[in-house]
Amino acid sequence: MNKINVFFVIISFVAVASISAQEYIARQGQVTFFSYASVENIEAKNNQVLSILDLEKKEIAISMLMRAFVFKKDLMHEHFNESYIESDIYPKASFEGTLENFNLDSEQQTLIIKGDITIHGISKNIAIKTTVQKTAEGYHLSGDFNITVSDFNIKIPPILRNNIAKVVLVKFNFQYLPYENN
Repeated sequence: MNKINVFFVIISFVAVASISAQEYIARQGQVTFFSYASVENIEAKNNQVLSILDLEKKEIAISMLMRAFVFKKDLMHEHFNESYIESDIYPKASFEGTLENFNLDSEQQTLIIKGDITIHGISKNIAIKTTVQKTAEGYHLSGDFNITVSDFNIKIPPILRNNIAKVVLVKFNFQYLPYENN
C-alpha cells in the first residue's frame, strides 16, 4: 500500500511540475506610448508591468498601474492621470488574450495575440502582431499596436484637441522567466 501511495505522490509531483514549467512571468515588463501632436509630442514609459504567460493554455494576462507611466515633464504626468486617464477612478489597465498558432518548438515566431484590453474602464477586443522569441532563460515578447483614444471614452477638451493625437502608438517588451524560479 505504501508503494502505491509513493507512486501516486511522484506522479502527482511530476504532473504539477510539468504544468508549472509551462507558466512564465514578467515582473518588470515595459509598455510605452507615443502621441504625435503639432505642438509637442507626448511620450511615456512604464517599466512596472506584470504579465503571466501560460504556454500550455496559450494564454497571456497583463496588468499595469497607470500612475507608473513616466513622462519627460511632470505637468504631462499630472494631466495624464488627473484629466485624461483618471487614474484615481481607473488605476489599472489590463489585457487578457490568447496566442494564435503558437508553436512551442519554434525559436522565433511572429503571431497574433487576440484578446480584450481594458483602459479607462472600457474593454475592447483587439488583435496584436507579436514577435515571440525563445531565450535561454524563457521567452521574450515584443510588438506594437495603435489605440484610438475615443474608443476608451477618454475626453479631450476642444481647446486641446490639436495637441493630442486621436490614435496613440503603444509598444511593449516582456522578458518572461519560469514562474517557479521567481
